Amino acid sequence: MYFVSNVVKVTIPNYLSSLPIPDSFGGWFRLGVRDWLALLPPTLAIGGISYYSYQTIKKANEAGNGQVNPGIRKDINKVVDFIDIEDITEKVSLCRCWRSKNWPYCDGAHGAHNKATGDNTGPVVVKHKENK
Repeated sequence: MYFVSNVVKVTIPNYLSSLPIPDSFGGWFRLGVRDWLALLPPTLAIGGISYYSYQTIKKANEAGNGQVNPGIRKDINKVVDFIDIEDITEKVSLCRCWRSKNWPYCDGAHGAHNKATGDNTGPVVVKHKENK
């Protein structure tokens, strides 16, 4: 644990204090080649960490912003569909993944969605109660 403590409390501050960081904006233009080369490693480290963080956040946002409906009737506040049970002949599969091109009926679009996201959504199947 001493090693980590020494790196954090002594080594990194000494390294950072030895960097040729100018006190004014004009000082950046007076830096020599060696000064710029000395600034290169910490700049690349900060850039790499920033890029990795950006990619992580971007990937999290691609997973979704909490919305499940990607584009079905986005012009209204709430999508509600009514299906009369009498209109169902034997059974009907209703979409739950919001990717169906035949909304509100399932067209199997959840298969590609599940493969891409690792999800396990499927349709809701409504059928008449079987008489025994």
